[in-house]
Amino acid sequence: MSTDSPIEPCTCVALRRATRALTASYDAALRPAGLRVTQFSILRRLERLGPTPLTRLAVEAVLERTTMARNLDPLERRGLVKIESGQDARERVVSLTDIGREAVAAATPYWQAAQARINAQVDPKAVAALADALIAAS
Repeated sequence: MSTDSPIEPCTCVALRRATRALTASYDAALRPAGLRVTQFSILRRLERLGPTPLTRLAVEAVLERTTMARNLDPLERRGLVKIESGQDARERVVSLTDIGREAVAAATPYWQAAQARINAQVDPKAVAALADALIAAS
């Protein structure tokens, strides 16, 4: 069956493409600091929260617990975070190390430059409104 009307663009595909481009832009900006935007985000979140159970950190970052654990592995190997047992032996508590704090401080100017560059192209209020609308619809 054929129609003469154009195919409507898929919103999901368009947003995924935009997200990939945005991530690549932040990753490129943070490259001199040796971090990816996902790693920087986790380190900043830990800086704000302090020592945090892995499960809560995953919830805060809107990630699955297993995904968060995979993201923490390279950060722990580099000495940027420390993962220890909590009060319950099954609980894992993640802390930012001094080296991790230094990494956040070193990376922040690169992140700020990327943020300013992107905000000059896309109105942050429009992004927030789109995010709110999509969350409300789900």
